[in-house]
Amino acid sequence: MDEAIIQLIRAGRLDEALARLVPAYRRRVFGLAYGILGDRAAADDVAQEVFVKLWQNMGGYDGSAQLSTWIYAITRNTAISALRKRSRLVSLSEPGVSATVDAIESRETADELADPQLWRHVDALPDKQRQVVVLFYQDDRSVEEVADMLGMPVNTVKTHLHRARARLASALGAQAENAA
Repeated sequence: MDEAIIQLIRAGRLDEALARLVPAYRRRVFGLAYGILGDRAAADDVAQEVFVKLWQNMGGYDGSAQLSTWIYAITRNTAISALRKRSRLVSLSEPGVSATVDAIESRETADELADPQLWRHVDALPDKQRQVVVLFYQDDRSVEEVADMLGMPVNTVKTHLHRARARLASALGAQAENAA
């Protein structure tokens, strides 16, 4: 699929390339944005912004990186910018209101997923660990791809995965003990 999109870009058929690119990458762009932001509505907004940026810059794609790497770099940068903007806005509001809204959004998102308890715990992970887990498990990316997408060394990704697994195992174990 990527090769067909690249051929369309090289031929200057950018609208057709975008028409193929959006359905092929919609879920993955959203997944990365959600992994960074931890907020479904913000991730939707970022995904839309990413596809606009891709359309605007598609003619500049030179093929030096894989298409997916280029798309993920734009997604990562856009999501990080949105996170910075949101952090500035949240700092102006009451902390209790922000925490309540985040908790509600986290529950709503987790309820839509296959194992809500697990994903509630994933949402509670530190940002970097959550991003790595979402890309590795939910988006089914290799450690190397996750490293490229997030601009991290491979060993850092492995460390985040290891720590996230340990936290999740501990949280799920404690939850099982409390249920018994």
